Amino acid sequence: MKRTTFFILLLICATVSAQNIEDVLRYSIENTHGTTRFQGLSGAFGALGGDLSSLNVNPAGSAVYNNSQFTMTGTNYNRDNTATYFGSTAGSRLNSFKINQAGGVMVFKNYDKNADWKKYSLAFNYDLVNNFSNQFFVNGNSNEGIDNYFLAFAQGQPLGPLFVQDGELIEQAYLDIGSSLGFGPQQAFLGFQSGIIDPVDINDDNNTDYISNADYNSVNQEFLQSTRGYNSKFTMNMGTQYKDFLYMGASLNFHSIYYEKYTQLSERGFDTASEIQFINFDNLLVSRGNAFSFSLGLIARLNKYVRLGGSYQSPTWYDLTDDLAQRINSDSPVRNPDITFIDFNIVNLFPRYKIKTPGKFNGSMAFVFGPNGLLSFDYSYQDMSNAELRPTSDASFATVNSDIGRELRAVSTFRVGGEYRIKKLSLRGGYRYEQSPYANGITIGDLNGFSAGIGYNFGGSRLDFTYSRSERDGNTQIVDVGINTPASINAVMNNYSFGYTINF
Repeated sequence: MKRTTFFILLLICATVSAQNIEDVLRYSIENTHGTTRFQGLSGAFGALGGDLSSLNVNPAGSAVYNNSQFTMTGTNYNRDNTATYFGSTAGSRLNSFKINQAGGVMVFKNYDKNADWKKYSLAFNYDLVNNFSNQFFVNGNSNEGIDNYFLAFAQGQPLGPLFVQDGELIEQAYLDIGSSLGFGPQQAFLGFQSGIIDPVDINDDNNTDYISNADYNSVNQEFLQSTRGYNSKFTMNMGTQYKDFLYMGASLNFHSIYYEKYTQLSERGFDTASEIQFINFDNLLVSRGNAFSFSLGLIARLNKYVRLGGSYQSPTWYDLTDDLAQRINSDSPVRNPDITFIDFNIVNLFPRYKIKTPGKFNGSMAFVFGPNGLLSFDYSYQDMSNAELRPTSDASFATVNSDIGRELRAVSTFRVGGEYRIKKLSLRGGYRYEQSPYANGITIGDLNGFSAGIGYNFGGSRLDFTYSRSERDGNTQIVDVGINTPASINAVMNNYSFGYTINF
């Protein structure tokens, strides 16, 4: 029998447990993508300019250009994740290709040699701030099963609303309880209807105590998390040069976001006497939205060798919506046989919410050795504890914001890059270090990365290639509550980028 797909606005669900620190950090942490040359120097471009992706670090960079230019970059992203969970190790790899940058700059020179304002520039650039394509696999024998997740939400919840009423479809009941009571009771409903948990007294609608129907000392868990999507940024920039030593610029940045996360948890290996021998629990989260930010910057040329740069990147204001779909199954003899009608066609639509990511300060120094090459240093500071979910008047968001202030910290990032030219050939290299945003330094660890690149100048155009590698350790909870031991993830990213630039 075909069931109708239902869509309901979850007025309470979204304010109970949907958004957390993970969501905030997803949009606060930006990776070093951009043009091939920018990646080749590990993003150390704050005092250099003359590169479209340098506008992400210092918007004064457009004023350094001497001629108009168009650049396009494509990158192959190779992710290699190794997960350790209860002593078991599993690896997974994922490749994806993106056109991660495209843009141009127009330079308008002032040919009056006595004028103080030497030139003006207008730049338009698309950059991929984050490529969300990723996956990891976890396998291990845990002493905490998914039954603890459902028990955590069920304890204290009256039994009456967890029943499917006469004449009501199970998917209607699932959406209705989410809309009227919230995310927690909705998860308790899933655990009860799938037969994973039971009330202590099934004849008492006011029962608030629950027990697990799964028996185990340890249970085998297989967990897959797969994500895809993007956080892209379109930049409109204006720059100008004052005399021969000062460059100024400002940018408006418009983000577009799509994020999809699919998780699959399977449990087997229960005790022989257990009435449950397998459980499958899948979730599909989709986030969409847009965002806005602005940035201001200066570059000062102290002499023909030394340049200093400084910039401010405003907070980024995100406007987002989330959709959540779930499905669950078990072989419990007391499960509702209609539980399979709750699937990915039954979608919880959450109310719109906002995230404000913290602003960032950048300071830079570069040494330019004429036509032979350059050496550049960048430092940035961003206080992650100032990030917040909005509206702040929401009680659940206030709790998450309190956690952000307690668990997150200010992050310092260091970048160094160099370029050496041999006639038309350019050799590049760089290194970057980024502190963990967590005060414990463990939930997400420090990031270390390096890059190496090569470019060839044909005169009117340039072809570039860069290889970059970054590595970061972290701990990931497979569910938000109930299973307290995280999986340890060693994440390695290898990027291979090709870029083409035309001067005009």
